[in-house]
Amino acid sequence: MADQIVFPQSPLPASPLFDDVLCRQSEGWGPYSPDRYDLTLCFEYSTLYGAVSMVTILLLIARYHYLVTYGVPHRLGRTACIYWPTQISIALTAALMMTQIGSFLLEATAKKGDNGDPVVPLVAVLGCLGMGLAWIAALFVNRLEHRFEIRSSTIIFLLYLTSIASTGIILHTHYDLQHNNKTSTTIQVLPLILALFVQLVGFTVEAWPRGSTRVQQLSGAPEYDKANIFSRLVMYFFQPVVSIGIQRTLTAEDTANLLSAGSRTQPGYQKLSARWNAALQKRARNPRNLRPPSLFWTVMRTHLVALLPIIFCRILIALLSYALPVLLSRLLDYLQDYETKPQSYGIFLACSMFLVALFVALLYTYNRHQMFLINIETKAALISMIYRKSLRLSPGSRLKSTTGEITNHMAVDAEQWNDGMVFLSTWISIPLEIGIALFLLYRFLGWSMIAGFLGMVLLLPLQGLQAKVFESMQSRKLTAMDQRIRLTTEVLAGIKIVKIYGWESAFLQRILSTRNQELAALKVIGVLQAFMSIIFISSSLIISLIAFGVFALWGGPDFTPGVLTPQVVFVSMTLFAMLRNPIANLSEAITSSISLIIGTRRIQEFLLREEIREEDVIRFMKVPKDPRDPVIFLKDASFTWSDLATPSQTDNFAENEEHQPLISSEQSSSASSAQATLESINLSIRNRSLTAIVGRVGQGKSSLLSAIIGEMYKLQGRAQVSGRIAYVPQQSWIMNATLRDNIVFGNEYNEERYQHILFACGLEPDLAILPAGDMTEIGERGINLSGGQKQRVSLARAAYDDADIYLLDDPLSAVDAHVDRHLWDNLLGPTGLLRNKARVLVTHGIQHLRDVDWIVMLKDGMIAEQGNYHELIKDKSIFYQLIKEYATARRPSLSGRRKSSAAILPPQDSSVTSELSSGNDFDNTDHHNTEGSTLLVSDVHDSDSASFTFTDTTDISDQGAGETTTSNPEIPTTTTKDDVKKDTKAELITAEKMKEGQVDANIFLVYMKALRYRNAVLIWILFITAQACLVGTSLWLKYWIKRTQESQDLTNNNTDDSNDAPTATPPPSVGLFLGVYALLTLFYVLLYVAVSWLTFAYARIQASELLHRNFVTKIMRLPMSFFDTTPLGRVLNRFSSDFTAIDDRLPNKFFDACYFIVTVAGTFMLIIYTAPQFLLVLPLLLAAYYVIQVCFLRISQVVTRMYSVSKSPVYQHFNESLNGVSTIRAMAIQGQFIEGNGERTDRMANSSMCTMTSKRWVEVQLRLLSTFILLFAALFAVLGREHLDPSLVGLTISFAMSITEEITSLVRIGCDFQNHLVAVERVIEYTDLKTEAPEHTNVILPPNWPSQGHIRFRHYSTRYREGLDLVLKDISLEILPTQKIGIVGRTGAGKSSLTLALFRIIEAASSSSSPSVLAGVGVGGSGGLTIDMREEEEENRGSIEIDGIDISTIGLEDLRKHLAIIPQDPTLFAGTIRSNLDPFQELPDHQLWEALERSHLKPFISALPGGLSFQVSQNGENFSVGQRSLICLARALLRRSKILVLDEATAAVDVETDELIQRTIRKEFAGTTVLTIAHRIKTVMDSDRILVLENGRVEEFEAPQVLLRRKGESLFFKLAEQAGEI
Repeated sequence: MADQIVFPQSPLPASPLFDDVLCRQSEGWGPYSPDRYDLTLCFEYSTLYGAVSMVTILLLIARYHYLVTYGVPHRLGRTACIYWPTQISIALTAALMMTQIGSFLLEATAKKGDNGDPVVPLVAVLGCLGMGLAWIAALFVNRLEHRFEIRSSTIIFLLYLTSIASTGIILHTHYDLQHNNKTSTTIQVLPLILALFVQLVGFTVEAWPRGSTRVQQLSGAPEYDKANIFSRLVMYFFQPVVSIGIQRTLTAEDTANLLSAGSRTQPGYQKLSARWNAALQKRARNPRNLRPPSLFWTVMRTHLVALLPIIFCRILIALLSYALPVLLSRLLDYLQDYETKPQSYGIFLACSMFLVALFVALLYTYNRHQMFLINIETKAALISMIYRKSLRLSPGSRLKSTTGEITNHMAVDAEQWNDGMVFLSTWISIPLEIGIALFLLYRFLGWSMIAGFLGMVLLLPLQGLQAKVFESMQSRKLTAMDQRIRLTTEVLAGIKIVKIYGWESAFLQRILSTRNQELAALKVIGVLQAFMSIIFISSSLIISLIAFGVFALWGGPDFTPGVLTPQVVFVSMTLFAMLRNPIANLSEAITSSISLIIGTRRIQEFLLREEIREEDVIRFMKVPKDPRDPVIFLKDASFTWSDLATPSQTDNFAENEEHQPLISSEQSSSASSAQATLESINLSIRNRSLTAIVGRVGQGKSSLLSAIIGEMYKLQGRAQVSGRIAYVPQQSWIMNATLRDNIVFGNEYNEERYQHILFACGLEPDLAILPAGDMTEIGERGINLSGGQKQRVSLARAAYDDADIYLLDDPLSAVDAHVDRHLWDNLLGPTGLLRNKARVLVTHGIQHLRDVDWIVMLKDGMIAEQGNYHELIKDKSIFYQLIKEYATARRPSLSGRRKSSAAILPPQDSSVTSELSSGNDFDNTDHHNTEGSTLLVSDVHDSDSASFTFTDTTDISDQGAGETTTSNPEIPTTTTKDDVKKDTKAELITAEKMKEGQVDANIFLVYMKALRYRNAVLIWILFITAQACLVGTSLWLKYWIKRTQESQDLTNNNTDDSNDAPTATPPPSVGLFLGVYALLTLFYVLLYVAVSWLTFAYARIQASELLHRNFVTKIMRLPMSFFDTTPLGRVLNRFSSDFTAIDDRLPNKFFDACYFIVTVAGTFMLIIYTAPQFLLVLPLLLAAYYVIQVCFLRISQVVTRMYSVSKSPVYQHFNESLNGVSTIRAMAIQGQFIEGNGERTDRMANSSMCTMTSKRWVEVQLRLLSTFILLFAALFAVLGREHLDPSLVGLTISFAMSITEEITSLVRIGCDFQNHLVAVERVIEYTDLKTEAPEHTNVILPPNWPSQGHIRFRHYSTRYREGLDLVLKDISLEILPTQKIGIVGRTGAGKSSLTLALFRIIEAASSSSSPSVLAGVGVGGSGGLTIDMREEEEENRGSIEIDGIDISTIGLEDLRKHLAIIPQDPTLFAGTIRSNLDPFQELPDHQLWEALERSHLKPFISALPGGLSFQVSQNGENFSVGQRSLICLARALLRRSKILVLDEATAAVDVETDELIQRTIRKEFAGTTVLTIAHRIKTVMDSDRILVLENGRVEEFEAPQVLLRRKGESLFFKLAEQAGEI
């Protein structure tokens, strides 16, 4: 029998030392016995005991050192029921091993074998000694494991497992030798038998689940951290989640504790940032090294220790995978000569193939899961690094990184690491797998394999070309995507302005243009994928054609034709099929690695950008003890927004921030940029002083505050700040949180202090109309608060922080006059709550300047004058001229103001007042609850009445009580206790809805329709035809083998029979064989290229373009109520993550699903054709696959949706932080927001962990099930060996060997395809929403409409959305042509609602949607009868007519483009000045210059580089607020409309600029109907008529002179009196 074993007999060199001393057995070292179908005893003891024990001892020593050095005791005690049994088991096993050594030595001295050799070789003694020492070492390690770890020790678990298996094999060999009379009795190995029993008991205890133990229950650790190695291998720790998911829909609580502690954000960030900082420091120490450190290699070095076992596993998987073809070769050899070998040998080979496949399946899944843990940790760490870096960016760096681009770094670039390590690890396995395959092919095909190898080598240059082109296209695609996301973010953030101006179509075209650039790059990538499929998919078939062709022609001895036997062909086919995987993976590895490297490089470039220079401003945290020392000190200080040492890039814009006037890249690179924004500033501000910063628009007032907080570059001089800073920006930054959270802002809550601050900020009356008081959720960008309310919340936040220095950037511009008075008297002024603090107030008003301690007058970035009020007036310089020209003619006395405010001043506790004023008693903690579900992307500077209603029951902004009604002493103090509110939660924005169950079939049809049905059908046809060609090549080989063997058999028979003439037919033509084989191969290659091109370069582009165009078009047409109640982050999540899935992942999964469906179907049919017995088990297998798929789908679709939903809070918080980064840095609360980012990232990582673990769970189940297919196919072949054709068996088993991967991939990819359809589902969710009215209708407007400007309201009522109360109620009034109407009213009166109704931002209320009962009683009526009549009137829809045309009958664009508005929030968009004035590019330049001249901007714009082509940064941040207002004035001038609306247009400008705007309006719009909403009563005093609104109704509508004569009866009189105008 020895000649049947073809493996080498001894892996060790022949040596007397080994043969005579260690082994001394007739069978030798082996590994295979020449007499038995088994391993030799020497090999078993040397390898299974000796080698294993040595490796184990080294691992145990390393583990012992690690635990002693780095281990942290859990201090939860030991689990006695596990600890002591395992310790006893380990000790007994070690003792029994030593006993076995004594038994062997005793037997060796007493007995000899038949040939005089010892019965037991010396190597057995050494092997048992090594194993005994290993168990002794395990005794000490197990003690430490129970002290430091809560889970089973992996090393001890594996030691048990390998020791049991090794002992069992050795005992079997002893039994076999005893059976052959080559050894003595069983008593010789009795210690080994007892050791096996003890190990089984110990292993049972060690492997027993510990979830119910006290230690694990008290630990609170994630399930993964508690699972032993077996549970991790088979994913059993995930089984409880699966069980819950099968019974009911999973919730977030069910999957909340899956993320491993080591994969969380904080530890991952600490490891990666430490390496990155070390790399940066190393570079800094070597100035000559201009090459930046590599973030990619920093990540790799960070995870080097974790990568080593992964690399080892990849190598082991590759080696074991190629053991299957070797076993198949043995099996085919057995089937061809089964008479000489026992059937048990065939069964052994079949079982060996099963075990190898099983081990590969488990190892592969576990290895992928370990790589995924590294991916999660890396992604979380990168997101944290990006977030922290964004909080440290300098002004120059912000020019190069817009909010959209930074978001893309998180959403796209960091996302590349989701599978990054998987593809990187393939670079280890691919060369190894290709090398092993070529080596084995050489053994079967000889030198003919070299021809195939050369064919593969010739294809390699094309791979380099593919990598180069792909990298270029991927970079172009990502750049276009950055532009698209940036533009989309900006447009959606300013969607209200876009709609009011009627610019939807213009911005839609800009977005679609950038999308087309993105799709163009994607199409090139698709074409590249199609043609490169020749290499990566068809290469194995091409190589097999070349190799088989050469072998058939010259593969025999002396270059004679080779003989194609089943063993040669089908083992080679199996190897070629296995070779296809690394070659195909090479394509994916190249593209994925390039994408990963590019994404990481983009993050690296961002991380290397300049940070803010903290040394520019010297900071001391405490106020100087000497009151004469200043808290703010600037000496000869010059500041600029651009870093003159660092050139700016000309293709980037400033990021979306609060209000900083960042200059554009062109401006920074121009000659004018050399001038400092602030120059030679000398300023000293003492503690407890009130300093006012005044000056015209664009003179540097806001920049001065930014310089103090360190937001600008310091060019020269000294800047010093002593004390904690609280900063109130001009445009309020409000978080999506409760009102209380926005005020407390992470500090410790103190009820008494809190209530006093609410009063001082005038917020108490506002709380009365909020559904849940201060626990009401504030929407994104403070959307459900008016501009004045937002500003007062911002002031309350600063006051509650109890800082030492208060920097206040014009906080009074957004509030009404009486609110201004209250804030001054009770908060900011000399008698206010902050009177003992240092206050720096930027103001455009002059009414409070008499009361300040110090006034600083800025002009052209320099301090023109400074001093107290009386000194500056006495000097009669610039300040004097300003006051003389613009001072209010009538001004109430100080005592009058005290009297008006005292009416609502409650008694104050002196202790509280002292505490608030001292600045020493606040406990400023870093715990701020920013839980919410929205994303802030830009601040909206609305007026006190220009907000929208977003609660389900009431309108906050335009209903209910007024603001702080200082003139009404009867209003009681409002409490904020929850028990007095009717709605205790008042969530404005509900959690994002997540659909349940499987993805609807309609979603699949929607995607097929987007692909085009004919394309989908053609793809299926091409796949089926290609698969037929592939199977045809295998069947043709089988047929050729059969013909060749028949010809040889006939020839041999005729040669042996000398009496008969030769009748053998000639052998089949090699040319025919190669011709048909080449033709089938060519057809397969062409079909595969065709289907790849059709899928990736045509159908995918059509689907992506159609879905995106429909989505963005629908989003632009949705009503404002959608944007009011939907966080921008949810929409952007769809534009970024979901469309990334639609563009890339979904087409790939569809393509792969089609491929594997036809492949698996073909394989099953072939197996059934070969072995019909397979039909007996096929139904069971299909049922098992179906059950697994159903279970997986029930879980995976839920967790996929959870993962999609979990991204939105991360993006929301990120954008929210970027919007308020100046406030965050000024108040030094970065740690609080970093912690919030980490919490959200951990929740997203946990959802990602759940998603990927579910995939690994189903992969384990599928691979385990698929290995049984291989087992059944092999067993059926062995059991039916007498009736089956070896060629057909070889073909079947070669396909069955690949079926494991194919079925696993089919189910996984099919489920992934359905999961990725969730992206389409989420997109369709918004495209199904109801849009606004049509942009155009059939109504033909008269030429130059409106030609008169005649406006008539007829019983008009409206609400912000369905289910809310009316905000305008039965408005009936007529505005004659060219009249100037001033609109006034308290907060919530409905002023801005009236203008929104004019532009149809909100529509007239229909009677069907009006509430049945309306709260409140109309003015002038009481009693039930009057209420019923009023309600009936309110439910009447009403209408608005302009020049006799009902505006509800015309299109929205037709209406809005014929009206002009200067909004309160002067919004600019990234682009040129020209595009901001004329986005449709309809007007010539001279008209634009004329409008700029009339708006007093021509000198400024003409001085800018490029003039009208000057680039406006994102949100217009390189212009001051006042300059933006003037640009909006120029827009209105260009409209040439007969109707102009001024919505608080001059709230944010100084009095001089206000006068300029008013003068321009009076001159340029003399023949225009003008509707003006103003905080400053003086602005509307010269109006023709005053419209006074109260609670949504017309209270008064008369000439101002008439109303003022009514005195006490007129509401307008009261407002004017409070404003000091009378």
